[in-house]
Amino acid sequence: EFVGNQLDCIFQDIRPDAVKIGMVSNIDIIEIIAQKLIQYKAANIVVDPVMVSTSGSKLLSDNAIDALTTCLFSIAAVITPNIPEAGVLTGFSIKNKEDMQKAAEKISKVTKGSVLIKGGHLGDSADDLLFTEGKAFWFEAPKIENPNTHGTGCTLSSAIACNLALGLNIVESIKNAKEYITGALKAGLTLGKGRGPLNHCFNL
Repeated sequence: EFVGNQLDCIFQDIRPDAVKIGMVSNIDIIEIIAQKLIQYKAANIVVDPVMVSTSGSKLLSDNAIDALTTCLFSIAAVITPNIPEAGVLTGFSIKNKEDMQKAAEKISKVTKGSVLIKGGHLGDSADDLLFTEGKAFWFEAPKIENPNTHGTGCTLSSAIACNLALGLNIVESIKNAKEYITGALKAGLTLGKGRGPLNHCFNL
């Protein structure tokens, strides 16, 4: 109820030009988000299906994954799973670019929008694959040696939403977001102990 009220306040006051959805583990919250976004005819919805932790632990129950797929994938402009998450969604292991393409095609059958599989877990590159309207687009980038990658996927999906809000198409939005995330990682910020965040302000 509280989340529904928040969305009412937002859409009735300063309507967002894009919506980015990150980790939502509660089925009731998933359902009310979908209901409100449909009610307000929200546009440029980016869903980052946070389902697997960096250490490989599953973060969502099977029921929550089903709700995510049924309620939110169906209204998303783009969904942005990483390789382990795409593996959960497809039921098979993804080890290379060919597997990424097979997975993207399979996932595309449960969403009306585009599918971006993030390739950060590939061994020799960090190439991302966009599958949209039956076509595949690769966004290539080298692996960057930086242990501070906390929030990389969240940042990428947010950057895509920002570019969509500016009126750019999905390919341009992902290209710009990919360049931004690469720069933020190359900046090499070291902050605190453990796996730290990337430098979101590197280009200011």
